[in-house]
Amino acid sequence: MARSARDAEHLEGEWPLRDLPRLAEVDVSEGPAPRVHWSAQAELRPVLGGEGEIWLHLQAQAEVAMACQRCLAPVSTPVSVDRWIRFVTGEAQAEALDAESEDDVLALPRWLDLAELVEDELLLALPIVPRHETCPAPLPMPATPVEDEEGEARPNPFAVLAQLKSRS
Repeated sequence: MARSARDAEHLEGEWPLRDLPRLAEVDVSEGPAPRVHWSAQAELRPVLGGEGEIWLHLQAQAEVAMACQRCLAPVSTPVSVDRWIRFVTGEAQAEALDAESEDDVLALPRWLDLAELVEDELLLALPIVPRHETCPAPLPMPATPVEDEEGEARPNPFAVLAQLKSRS
């Protein structure tokens, strides 16, 4: 990574989503695997009176089909990442700097697995509750009152509240 930063190395490419196993678990699409487009630009930023800082500009985009939390049908979710990451020499330094800085700080690994880093960042960018703006089909509503385990209709809890309110 230090050599890549010193050489201002730029890498880019694309992978099938299925090559990123944790992200592929989230995808519920059928058919051809979506593609993840990514680019990574390493740079060494000079620091007065010290060693230069190693930075990585990471960009990635993908279209992930997730289960809508309303209707459970697939909803196409665009996910993108555009992040600068600063690398430091050890975990302790990374933890200290990450707590006091708004920048993303990571410990410099011996070997950087770029696919794993891209996958981590895309997973963090996924929405917590994916859903359609308007679901394609109306949600089914029960036609009869909800029954308990013995088959008896349960009273509507709001009707019970209305009765309590009318008594006071």
